[in-house]
Amino acid sequence: MQFNRRAFLGSSTMAAVAMGLPVLNTAFLVNPAHAQAGKAMNFMSAENLTGNWDPTSHTTLAQINLESFVFGYLTRAPMLPENPDELVMELATEMNILDEHTIEFKLREGVTFHDGKPFGAEDVKATFEYASQPDRPAAWYPGPCEVVVVSDHVAHVKTDKAGYPASLFWFLSAFLPIMSARDIADGKALAARPNGTGAFRFVEQRGNTTVLEANPDFFAGKPVLPGINFTYVGDSTTRTLALLNGEADLIERLEAEQVATIEGAQGGFKLNKAISVENKYLWFRCSKPPFNDERLRRAAAHAIDRTVLVDILGVSGAASKCWISPVKFGYIDEPTYPEYDPEACQRLLAEAGFPKGQGLPPLEYITSVGFYPKTKEYGEVITAMLQEQGFPVTLNVMEVAAWNEKLYDRPGGGPGHMVDCGWATGSPEPDLVLRTHFHSSSKRICGIVDAELDAVLDKERDTVDPEARKAVIQKELMPMLAVKVPSLSLFTSVFIHAMRPELEGMFFYPNGMMDASKAQLG
Repeated sequence: MQFNRRAFLGSSTMAAVAMGLPVLNTAFLVNPAHAQAGKAMNFMSAENLTGNWDPTSHTTLAQINLESFVFGYLTRAPMLPENPDELVMELATEMNILDEHTIEFKLREGVTFHDGKPFGAEDVKATFEYASQPDRPAAWYPGPCEVVVVSDHVAHVKTDKAGYPASLFWFLSAFLPIMSARDIADGKALAARPNGTGAFRFVEQRGNTTVLEANPDFFAGKPVLPGINFTYVGDSTTRTLALLNGEADLIERLEAEQVATIEGAQGGFKLNKAISVENKYLWFRCSKPPFNDERLRRAAAHAIDRTVLVDILGVSGAASKCWISPVKFGYIDEPTYPEYDPEACQRLLAEAGFPKGQGLPPLEYITSVGFYPKTKEYGEVITAMLQEQGFPVTLNVMEVAAWNEKLYDRPGGGPGHMVDCGWATGSPEPDLVLRTHFHSSSKRICGIVDAELDAVLDKERDTVDPEARKAVIQKELMPMLAVKVPSLSLFTSVFIHAMRPELEGMFFYPNGMMDASKAQLG
């Protein structure tokens, strides 16, 4: 297993200590002298891109991964198991919480966007205010904010008019790519090409391949890799063969059999395995019958033996009893999590007026193939388990792009009745999952509208003290989700990357994002 990371340097500071927030590292390692550049890295992605380069236009993980090469972030969140709450400074050099509704960012000087525009506070203002608008397709939690430009390299994010604490941006500072104010003002430029401050810059799109080249003006030093070819290859077996025959240098989303093949192959291929920030969920369409009845959602949850799914996943999955990953703030193994219990399933079916499933309409369970490991295999098992208890379910296995089109809820209810999908965000902030999906103001996949859930989600969001907020999440929100079950967390994904032995210096974030700024190929 490879696990390289630039050193965490410097000392911790700030008002975070007084507020009980995790202390963060304030230093970003500047490149030492490099060996001579080798060849570009060929990376094969398991998911397609959208064709719109505006980071707020999508929730596509492949595109988020590509953005991690191109864009800069105020901070980065390694989310290492031994210290999941630590942040590393990038475009910011310091964060200070000035009062309940104000957080200050001091910004790195001497940074430029790929188009040559100097980076400064005006870009933070434009990015935060644009991305937090509720009309954005990927509207940024926690909601609208205002940013005051104090100077060229100091910005104050204000939340007093929106009514939520500014401390929420502590973790969220690692989540949003910083865009150019000039691009945001234009709009068309933002969608036409990615323009960030990151280690690699966009060159062109060649079919399914996005061509990137090293940024010679990267503030931490020009990368050793001259470029990255980021190619969509939807079939996991094809990706594996490409690695073995030298067409690919790095691949993702491996299944157990492919891991065994790579481990047994000659050539010294390397694997990186890590518990991820992503849980895989069975999402219920709560916005339409029959799963607008929480009793039927609980019944379906009790019909599924999740231990069988983990067995199918093998090295690609870990058991989950929570609606967030273990590397998220507020994680707990929920004691009341709905477990496999056929008797409880039948009791709830009868209570809902569908004894043994009689009278239920035909149900569609939508899943994808080629991106997430083993979706078809465990989807067939889930379908059989539900059918055994009386749910008239049909599994619809779709190619990734078609599945993406059917993913989100719509007025009157989204396609199908259950959808398989993961959710991975590059920050320890739990509400990027919890509020994003379960608050009625943000009806993503399940479309639930529930006043009780809204109230406890508002309570945990508005609780400033971190330990008190964690207590609300663990003692009030998670037990409520165990009753209402808008989705069922099936397992936590283990992200597996495989690479050629010549590839050194990569760092993999728990949401699938990558840092290649120190990488080199032989």
